Amino acid sequence: MNAQTKTNITLRRAALVGIASLALTSTAAFAEVKAKVGHAMPETHPQAAAVNKFAELVGTYTKGDIKVTAYHSGVLGSDEKELQAVQAGTQEFYIGTLAPLSSRVKEVQVWDLPFMFQNEREVYAVLDGASSKKIFEKIEPSGLVGLTWTGMGFRNLSNSKHAVTKLEDVSSLKIRVMANPVALETWKTIGANAVPMAFSEVFPALEVKALDGQENPLLHMYSNKMQEVQKFISVTNHVYTPVALVASKKFWDTLSPADKAGVQKAATEAGLLQRKLLDEGNADVVAKFKAAGVTMNTVSPAELARIQDKVKPVVAKFAPVIGEDFVKGFYAEIDKARAAK
Repeated sequence: MNAQTKTNITLRRAALVGIASLALTSTAAFAEVKAKVGHAMPETHPQAAAVNKFAELVGTYTKGDIKVTAYHSGVLGSDEKELQAVQAGTQEFYIGTLAPLSSRVKEVQVWDLPFMFQNEREVYAVLDGASSKKIFEKIEPSGLVGLTWTGMGFRNLSNSKHAVTKLEDVSSLKIRVMANPVALETWKTIGANAVPMAFSEVFPALEVKALDGQENPLLHMYSNKMQEVQKFISVTNHVYTPVALVASKKFWDTLSPADKAGVQKAATEAGLLQRKLLDEGNADVVAKFKAAGVTMNTVSPAELARIQDKVKPVVAKFAPVIGEDFVKGFYAEIDKARAAK
């Protein structure tokens, strides 16, 4: 074999290796990335529609690079388990409460302080403001990337015993509350027998009368069939519950800048859709409860003022825990939104 022949063979081998490498690279570049997004709400809730829209838009805005499958009704686990999975990188996206992080990220507890907001406009201004961005910065070391904040609604009280029209009516009611220290302290201060419990356990506990009542946003109650086990709902709007759409940092760090931008755009639009659907749904859910035989009442401003007075020590107790400066900044954002009427 002469030198020219050897050279030609070497060149052909190099070319084949190059073609094979290019084929592998092209395959990798165009491989579809699969991702899961999970949440607790049933498919009848506006959040499910927003999650479905997020999955659709991610595919559109990443030009098919990422395919998101939506899992509703807590099939991937409780809020706490889903958050843990997202932190570990075994689940890519989650939308829901960040309350399970409150022991490590104290600022999350600010949303549990009672009677801060007068309406959704004030809430949405704060969700889009500096304090909410600060919470997203605080959760990143926990392995989470905050994409957007959206709503769940004002919490109200339901029970199977009697209408709550005044402070004293709460006394001795066995009420399921969120498993966080602010909520527990608030309801104990009001006089309830406050019981922390995972939401998945609430309906059966109400069904067998192990609990008298619970507190949640109205659409949340209706979607989870509380009208079947609760006869009274008292509109108190005592706390607004937001939810966050977050990504696994482990997953996020594998994405290209273009795909990150596409996912972020999808998240923002889905979050705005959820707010819109919640606002629309709240307009007719009261009629649906009444049609189901539930007695509805609105607690008077005078009685709400009495309850607010009663829980002021709760705010004073937890403000230093959450962070005095952070709480002041949070309230300043509410005041700014209120003044912009």
